[in-house]
Amino acid sequence: MDYIEKYNYWVNHPALSEEEKETLKSMSETEIKDAFYTDVAFGTAGMRGLMGLGPNRLNIYTIRKATLGFANYLNKTGKTSVAIAYDNRFNSREFAFDSAALLASHGIKTYIYDTLRPTPELSYTVRYFHCDGGIMITASHNPKEYNGYKLYDENGCQLIPELVDAIIEEVNKIDDVLGIKIGDYDESLIHVIGKEVDDAYYADCLSIALRKDVDKNFKIAFSPEHGASYHAVMDTLKAAGYDVVEVASQSVFDPAFGATKTPNPEEPGAYEEVLKLAKEINAELLLVCDPDGDRMGVGILHHGEYVILNGNQTGALLLEYILSTYEDLGIEVENPCMFNTIVTSDIGEAIARYHGVDNERTLTGFKYIGNKVKKYEKTHEKNYVFGYEESYGSLIKPFVRDKDATQACLMLAEACAYYRSIGKTLLDVMYEAYDKVGYYYDTQFSISLPGADGSEKLQKIMGKLRNEPLQVPGRETLKIEDYKLQKTYENNEVHELTGHDVSDVLKYYLDDGSFIAIRPSGTEPKCKCYLSVKDTSMDAAKAKCADFITYVKEVMQ
Repeated sequence: MDYIEKYNYWVNHPALSEEEKETLKSMSETEIKDAFYTDVAFGTAGMRGLMGLGPNRLNIYTIRKATLGFANYLNKTGKTSVAIAYDNRFNSREFAFDSAALLASHGIKTYIYDTLRPTPELSYTVRYFHCDGGIMITASHNPKEYNGYKLYDENGCQLIPELVDAIIEEVNKIDDVLGIKIGDYDESLIHVIGKEVDDAYYADCLSIALRKDVDKNFKIAFSPEHGASYHAVMDTLKAAGYDVVEVASQSVFDPAFGATKTPNPEEPGAYEEVLKLAKEINAELLLVCDPDGDRMGVGILHHGEYVILNGNQTGALLLEYILSTYEDLGIEVENPCMFNTIVTSDIGEAIARYHGVDNERTLTGFKYIGNKVKKYEKTHEKNYVFGYEESYGSLIKPFVRDKDATQACLMLAEACAYYRSIGKTLLDVMYEAYDKVGYYYDTQFSISLPGADGSEKLQKIMGKLRNEPLQVPGRETLKIEDYKLQKTYENNEVHELTGHDVSDVLKYYLDDGSFIAIRPSGTEPKCKCYLSVKDTSMDAAKAKCADFITYVKEVMQ
C-alpha cells in the first residue's frame, strides 16, 4: 500500500477511537506522508521516533506490534520472563503496562515497576530476576515529542544484530498492526516490583568506591532533567556521604521537560539551571543526567569559572582516575582491558596504553561493549576495567550491561574529592593527561535530514563519500575504514575489515594522528560527523578542527 492507502486504512479501522480518527483527519498532507510513508524503524537500537498516529510513529499500535513480535520470538525459543521499566515521557507507563499485558496473554511472566526507573536499573533488573529479556520504554535524551522502545537480552544487554534480526523476522510477519488484541491472561504473570531491587542496585553502585575515606566536604549541584535518575543518583550520592543539592525545578518528573531548554547533556541548554544552582551554593562539581539516567554531563569549578566537559573528556578523566588509583592502591588486574567505540576520541586509548592497559573498540552502541563483557567472562582472555562512549555514557562495573550514570556520578564525585585533597581540580588532571599523551580536541556535528525524503538524502551523502573519499586540505589520509562494505583502504591496498558487524560508518585516519568518522544516526533523522583532532597544544588542535569542520560540511552539503 502507498501512504494514502495506509492512511485510509487507519482512518476507517474499527480499532481506532473516534477521537483518534478525528486526529487523523486533521493532519496536513505533509504530516500524513511522513506518518504513513513507512513503518517506524525497528533496528539494533530498538525503536525510537515521534509520538503520534500512523505506522511511522510511536503509538500503542506500533508498540504492540513490536511486543507481539518479541513475544512470538520468546515463545519460539522457549523463553518465559521479561523485565520492564520506563522513564518520564508521555505514554511511557501506558506503553509499559500494555506490553506486560500482551506478554502475559502469551504466557510470558513480566517483572514491571510501578513508577519510573533509569535504564541501567532495567538492565540490572533483568539480571536480578534472571529474566530472558527486558523492555525499556524511553527515548533517552530526545525532545519531549519522542518516545522509544529498547529490547534487552538475558544478560541485561541491548540486543546485538543477530538477535534483533530474529525478532524483526517475527515482527515482519504481523500484517495488521491495528488488529493485535490482548487476550485473557493470568494476572499472576505480571509481578509489580517492590523496593528490593532498588536496594540491591544502590548497594552494588556504592560498592564501586575505590577511596572510601576521601574528604567529601564540598558541594555538588545535580539535575536529573525531569527524568528517572533522580532517586538513584541522589540516594546513592547521599548514602556515600556527598553533599549534593538538586535543581528543584528539574527534579519533578515532567514529560514536557518544562523547566529545561533541552534534556540532552550534549547541548549547552541542559546546563543553564544547574549552573545557576552551582553558583548559588558554590558547588565544585555539577552533574547532569539525561531523562533515562544512562548518560552524565559534568561541569567543574576551575579558578572561579565553571567548565563543562564533553563526553570524551569525562570518559578520559574517569579512566585516568581509575587506572592511576589501581596503581596507587596496588590493585592488580590480570590482562586488563578498556572498551570504547570507533567514534570515541583516541585519548582514551592513549591513556590506557600509558598505564599498560589494552583497548578494544566496538561499533557505536553500548550493546557491543556489553557483549564484549559477556565474551571475556567466558574466555577469561581479558578483564574489563572500564568502558565508555563519546556520547556521555560509561560503565564502571559490569553488574549492569548498559551505560550507567549512577555509577559514573559516584566515581566522578570520588575523583573530584580525591584530587581536591591534593590541591587539584579535575581540569588540572585533564591537562596533565594531555601533557602525557598529546592534546586532543574532540567534537561532532550533525546534518538533520527530517521527513520522507530525509532517508534518501542521507543515502546520497554516504554514497558520495564512498565514491569521492574525503581529502582534507593539507593532510594526508593514511587509512579509510568502511564498516558497511567491511573494507580497509591503506597504502593503495584493500583489505578485509574484520571483527565488527556491518554498520554504515566511514572512518578516515589522517597523518597527524587525527580522525574523522561519519555515520547516519541510528535513532534520529540526521548524519553525524565525529572529529578527534590531535596537535601540540589545545589551541592548535581547536584551530585545526575548525578548518576540518568547514571542509567536511562543504563536502557533505
